[in-house]
Amino acid sequence: MIERYRDFTVLITTINRSIKKIKTEEMSEFNLRSPHVTCLYYLQKTGGATAKEICEMGQEDKASISRSIEYLEENNYIVCNSTQKKKYNTLLTLTQKGTEIAQKVSDKIDSILNLAGGELDDEKRNIMYECLNIINNNLDKLCKNYEGEN
Repeated sequence: MIERYRDFTVLITTINRSIKKIKTEEMSEFNLRSPHVTCLYYLQKTGGATAKEICEMGQEDKASISRSIEYLEENNYIVCNSTQKKKYNTLLTLTQKGTEIAQKVSDKIDSILNLAGGELDDEKRNIMYECLNIINNNLDKLCKNYEGEN
């Protein structure tokens, strides 16, 4: 049992660290951080979204996404057609500059995903995602039980 625990926790932790390192290294040429990438990626894929939707899609922290939106708007990557200070539920879209960078970001992400899963055929990839979803759902249920205890 110790091996299962070690393998599971070490693999998940190592994968998470690798993803963060890759995001940092690959996006440094654009002077972007991980949450900036999340915003640009999902805005590019959806054609426009609210901060709330980006948080949900990327499972990112609300404060982190809010800071990222502020940075991206100040640096002309995105535009928000609202004059309200709080823009959590306001549609955000990419500018021309944002569209160009988001496409490069998306291309890099696709390339990295292809390299990371290079030995996986579609069947193995589907099984992997199915298993990860089951694990995620089960862990989420456990966490909800803890919330009910308080």
